[in-house]
Amino acid sequence: MDNYASGLYYDNLMRVRTHHDLNQWFKIFLTGVIETARNGVKTFDGILHLQKEIDGKLKDIGARSGDAYKVVQYLYSHPIIEAQKVSEITGKTMRPAYNLIKVLEELDIITEITGAQRGRLYLFQEYVNLFND
Repeated sequence: MDNYASGLYYDNLMRVRTHHDLNQWFKIFLTGVIETARNGVKTFDGILHLQKEIDGKLKDIGARSGDAYKVVQYLYSHPIIEAQKVSEITGKTMRPAYNLIKVLEELDIITEITGAQRGRLYLFQEYVNLFND
């Protein structure tokens, strides 16, 4: 809630106390509920669109697509990942895990965020962005 909305909410809550105007507070409260629901629908639509876009990218990478789908499914609940986790998810050694990470980077699905040589972390940026709008 931004400062304006917060102030409006508390002003109307105070009005309930001073003027017994419960209806005005309900209006403000329900307006907030409606706005929250709209934002939820917008985010959900964005997730569905992103999922469709990623599915399109992954279907063209051949034999690695099965492992890539597993990793992407994990990313929807944990948008930051490391190579060791990719290895665990796919059941493959580190070399194929790094190769898959490279493919996912080339497809702009994940982005390396540490700038380090070791212990790199990768972010599912497009997904995270959906929650920042």
